[in-house]
Amino acid sequence: MLLPLASALRLASFVLCLIVIASFALFAINETSNASTHQQEKLNGETRTTTVDPASGRATASTPSGKSTARKVIDEASDAITSPFSAATDTTSSQWLIHAINLLLTLLVYGFGLGFLVRVIRVRL
Repeated sequence: MLLPLASALRLASFVLCLIVIASFALFAINETSNASTHQQEKLNGETRTTTVDPASGRATASTPSGKSTARKVIDEASDAITSPFSAATDTTSSQWLIHAINLLLTLLVYGFGLGFLVRVIRVRL
């Protein structure tokens, strides 16, 4: 009876970690691409205006994000998964640090924690 529960927890752990890893990878790719574009604009003498988002208080570039539907779904799922860790990232404004802390905490709690729970359930059988 506990064996299907262990398998479901292991699958859930894998899926949750995979979603957050994919979100982090997409964030990193987007940020490095934006940095390259920003440097090219700087070298060409073009200026980029930034605005402050009143909801989050963070500065954002004026260029449109152009996120695909799949990317939005992955980011929303990742935000839902990492929402319990929001208190750990409230004090920083660095997007890199926020995403890195969320990734590490997700791997620790959902990856290691659920994996440990699965091993405990299997030992009890």
